[in-house]
Amino acid sequence: LIYESNNHPDLNKIALEDLPGGPEAFELAAKFCYGIAVDLTAGNISGLRCAAEYLEMTEDLDEGNLIFKTEAFLSYVVLSSWRDSILVLKSCEKLSPWAENLQIVRRCSESIAWKACANPKGIKWAYTGKPSKVSSPKWNDLKDSSPSRSQPVPPDWWFEDVSILRTDHFVRVITAIKVKGMRFELIGASIMHYAAKWLPGLIKDGQGQGPADDMSISTNSNSSGGTGSSSWKGGLHMIVAGTKDDTPSIQAKDQRMIIESLISIIPPQKDSVSCSFLLRLLRMANMLKVAPALVTELEKRVGMQFEQATLADLLIPSYNKSETMYDVDLVQRLLEHFLVQEQTESSSPSRPPFSDKHMYEGTQRSNNPNAKMRVARLVDSYLTEVSRDRNLSLTKFQVLAEALPESARTCDDGLYRAIDSYLKAHPTLSEHERKRLCRVMDCQKLSIDACMHAAQNERLPLRIVVQVLFSEQVKISNALANSTLKDPAETQYQPLIPNHKTLLEATPLSFQEGWAAAKKDINTLKFELESVKAKYLELQNDMENLQRQFEKMSKQKQTSAWTSGWKKLSKLTKMTAVENHDIGPQISMAAEQTRKTPRRWRNSIS
Repeated sequence: LIYESNNHPDLNKIALEDLPGGPEAFELAAKFCYGIAVDLTAGNISGLRCAAEYLEMTEDLDEGNLIFKTEAFLSYVVLSSWRDSILVLKSCEKLSPWAENLQIVRRCSESIAWKACANPKGIKWAYTGKPSKVSSPKWNDLKDSSPSRSQPVPPDWWFEDVSILRTDHFVRVITAIKVKGMRFELIGASIMHYAAKWLPGLIKDGQGQGPADDMSISTNSNSSGGTGSSSWKGGLHMIVAGTKDDTPSIQAKDQRMIIESLISIIPPQKDSVSCSFLLRLLRMANMLKVAPALVTELEKRVGMQFEQATLADLLIPSYNKSETMYDVDLVQRLLEHFLVQEQTESSSPSRPPFSDKHMYEGTQRSNNPNAKMRVARLVDSYLTEVSRDRNLSLTKFQVLAEALPESARTCDDGLYRAIDSYLKAHPTLSEHERKRLCRVMDCQKLSIDACMHAAQNERLPLRIVVQVLFSEQVKISNALANSTLKDPAETQYQPLIPNHKTLLEATPLSFQEGWAAAKKDINTLKFELESVKAKYLELQNDMENLQRQFEKMSKQKQTSAWTSGWKKLSKLTKMTAVENHDIGPQISMAAEQTRKTPRRWRNSIS
């Protein structure tokens, strides 16, 4: 560079602004050129190797040049150590694209992947793991000792160390671990651990360990110095993470990049990560406007294990310009993905594929007939919660309630609760809209308690109340019949039920449909007849009340000679009851006749 600058005599200095590793690496390279001893460590080797490549310190100029020595240290010292491989990979974050082109990132990722996939029983090197009360080893013994030899090494021993890497390097390590054949459950657990560390608010309180805990450990180790009694965990985090005060806040752009990277490396097998984690990740993806293709992929993943979801995770706010408080359209899409997955699993062959045994086991665990029932209960609870939103349209409520097949619900109590809650929050619905809303519910699937509540519910349409009363009567009669059949004195009636079912199965389908339609018409006529009877009884009661009022008014206004004579006669009979006991019955009979006469006259008028 100096030789080339001879054409510019006024040039007094040469700037190496793009030198990888910065002034520290150039100083080490200059010391090496002048024969001063240079201490190669895991913290400076990557920068020094890139600087040597930039300065073209090859073997053509001198044997044992800096490129040769740094390559030998990387291959024989760094890549054989778990701790050094992670530190070098962490230091490569500021050396792009030099570290990538020199294959330092690839080689460190491969080394970390091989060691992570090793049998935990054979691990002799130190690792961070979870904080324990066992005293940590000295820095001098780190490369040859484990933090606690007496305790077995857990399968997730490598999670904490790998989680300190930048997202792109973490993706490289996880990809290499996948190629080595690690169990998908462990890979998913490591992704969840990484997300809990770098996505604040993703994991609920008490789950996982956030970066604050690790930063506090780093501060303590930093204050005690880098040598002496510092622990392996504190030393590592002191080097690669710094203190808590130096940690910058993660911006929305960085969070979006982390989420997109994590979605792309989640194992395709079912149950590799929890459904709750997927839903919280989906919530943040919608909030941060992640790429639509990745959001769709995440929604499909949630649909694969939708029966494991909880109501709290489903209540995702609507981050778009929707009028509703919660994203009901999102839950509708998740439910559709679940139904498609269920249909695919039911139509797929039952033989497991030979290539992926774990995927088959994860799929078969959830192919459970109770999955749809659990989803139905979840959807009913969700409808009950979102029905309080006054901006929720009737169409969205109805579409979500009718998305599941009828066989998914054995009892419609949860759906009735959601309908009642919707009617409370929307008192201005017309009679037609209320009938349309109640049409999603089957009155015959309501429990007796729900029937009793619905019979007294003034918000329901009259026709639905009549149906509920009729179904309640049918259930009571069926319960009485079942109790009678269970009586040992009448056990001979029990075989009638299967015979009746067999008879229905043997009937042609066209006859069954015609009978079902006729039965529906009969039930409709019964309902109308019951309503007419009820109205007739009400009118009869009103007529009797009017008659009583009319009788009282006539007694007060009309005082005839007959009534005054009747009072005198009654006094006379009381005074002479002992002497003239034979006349008394005749008078009483005459009085009864006089009482009955106006009653008959009123009946004739009615």
